[in-house]
Amino acid sequence: MTELVARDIMTADPVTVSPDLSVTDAAHLMSERRIGALPVVEKGVMVGLVTEGDLIMQDVRVHFPTYLSLLGGYVFAPGANERFESSLRKAVAASVSDVMTREPITVTADALVSDIATLMVERDIARIPVMDGGSVVGIISKSDIVRSLAG
Repeated sequence: MTELVARDIMTADPVTVSPDLSVTDAAHLMSERRIGALPVVEKGVMVGLVTEGDLIMQDVRVHFPTYLSLLGGYVFAPGANERFESSLRKAVAASVSDVMTREPITVTADALVSDIATLMVERDIARIPVMDGGSVVGIISKSDIVRSLAG
């Protein structure tokens, strides 16, 4: 039996959005279409991926970075400032470009489903855009992989 590839199980021609779409409109679109991610496309090229998780950041409390007071100064935990800045940007975001994941992991239409499943588990991601050159031709979710296993 031939192993399945991305094009066999992907949702073809996924709904895409522009980077300047409001976060609220993206949330409405995801809700209405019952989808968990939207490829972000500008001038025909995918520039990012906005997911439910990105939109949920709007309702998350932002925590000040962890620090120690030492000899009259402050020492921040490694990476704490960057995480704080990223969380703050997402929490106050107005447009999709503010919350999207830039340069998301992608696969080609010929990628083996077993490799895609491994990638999802190793990188802890739920959806992967399927690309043909610079164009988004599909998207694969964990549920697509589960359905392919059920055969």
